[in-house]
Amino acid sequence: MQSPAPTRPAPLDAVLRVENLSKHYGSIHAVKDISFHVCPGEIVGLLGVNGAGKTTTISMILGVLEPTAGSIHIGCADLLRQRSRALASTNFAAVYAPLPGNLTVYENLRVFALLYGVRDFQSRLQSVLDAFDLHKFRNTKCGLLSSGEQTRVSLAKAVLNRPRVLLLDEPTASIDPASAREIRSTIRAFAASTQTGILWTSHNMYEVEEVCSRILFLSRGEIILSGDPCTLPAQYGKSTLEELFIGVAREPLDLGALQS
Repeated sequence: MQSPAPTRPAPLDAVLRVENLSKHYGSIHAVKDISFHVCPGEIVGLLGVNGAGKTTTISMILGVLEPTAGSIHIGCADLLRQRSRALASTNFAAVYAPLPGNLTVYENLRVFALLYGVRDFQSRLQSVLDAFDLHKFRNTKCGLLSSGEQTRVSLAKAVLNRPRVLLLDEPTASIDPASAREIRSTIRAFAASTQTGILWTSHNMYEVEEVCSRILFLSRGEIILSGDPCTLPAQYGKSTLEELFIGVAREPLDLGALQS
């Protein structure tokens, strides 16, 4: 069996530190002793086929699932011991988690601002509407927006609380290429300007190469590969990240076979 990919120690300024994280359901090991980090302003891709453990990992970072073992730190806050403090610096967006369609953009953002305890709501609202080009949709019900527009609203909601860590699960799935390109550009600019660390899952390898500075390949709950998405394929005899992804999916525990 191939040993998991080695991980480098987390820098002191890492906004997310996951150490020896595991999740077991009886004899089923959904996540097996994984460690990784995300630095300020960094976009890290979490890749793997369906069932690899990506959603379980994200759910543990969000505090939805309790780990069987290991630790998660958001900044200096231990998620298990300082849950409120850690989650106050975290947020999440995914196309499969749309906002209530019968509320307007303004109403949705107002509700979530109250939930997040955002005190300077009016100035914060202007900021996120600017960032995601949503001013003209302010009074439009979310259910009437296009998929790309709804995605931008979800992202605006996700940054209302100025998170240090933003988790994006397939953020551009099911939207047209032009909208997806705009959203990727907006997220990259947001990460750079705010120094928010982003953990990004996607099955679109072109997208991953465009936005991520580092990637982690999960297979059967283990991190088996990590590195720069632009240079990692060549290390395993592949010309593209998509070829490497397919190779990992076919031979998930035999990385030597990928080089043949």
